[in-house]
Amino acid sequence: MTSYGQFCPVAKAAEIIATRWTPLVLREMILGSPHFNDIHRGVPLMSRTLLSTRLKELERIGVIKRLSAMGRNTSAYQLTRMGDELKPIIIALGAWGQKWVESAYESDDWDAGVLMWDIRRRINVEALSAQKTVIQFDFDDAPKEMKRWWIVVEHGEVDLCQRDPGFDVDLYVTSDVRTLSHIWIGRRKLSKEIAADRVYLSGDKRLIRNISKWFSLARINEVAKETRAFLSSMPVT
Repeated sequence: MTSYGQFCPVAKAAEIIATRWTPLVLREMILGSPHFNDIHRGVPLMSRTLLSTRLKELERIGVIKRLSAMGRNTSAYQLTRMGDELKPIIIALGAWGQKWVESAYESDDWDAGVLMWDIRRRINVEALSAQKTVIQFDFDDAPKEMKRWWIVVEHGEVDLCQRDPGFDVDLYVTSDVRTLSHIWIGRRKLSKEIAADRVYLSGDKRLIRNISKWFSLARINEVAKETRAFLSSMPVT
């Protein structure tokens, strides 16, 4: 890791968490991705070699620790107490970006794979039937290999598939990556986009009716609301 050559605590902290890709690696772990492949799916443009290097650096410093994974060929990673204390910092960084970085919403950085990976971990399984639920997502504007995705929920587990899992589909969701991403990060209202036919739903009417219960938006939306409430309660000087 690069040194700033300063004793300032901000500089020392930045040497650890402000290196390229590191905040996103930490984001993936904070959001519940413990395995190498899971982390990489959240940062697909990061090379696997660099990810391996970053994980080793974070382990050496003491931000994460590696655990033996029973029954798996790969190791699991876990935040240490030192790493846990970075959670509010990383999440607050996202809340700040959501509020102030307007250029992000006009960029071409929308990625169906990253979006679907994030959606997968926020599905509220308690709001779905105890039986198997299969939801198919189709994106009009995605590259051919990224156009169609399936989420399969069974026994409280959520799987994301890029290949047809072979089950009957309960709900079809059709949109474009940009629209669903804007909804996901709280920039647009799901109900309004459905009414405007920018998100089209077909299939199980109960799933359609209860979509706001099982389709939880990105965690950053909750944090942004909490942050705004906290800041509004502070006295103005």
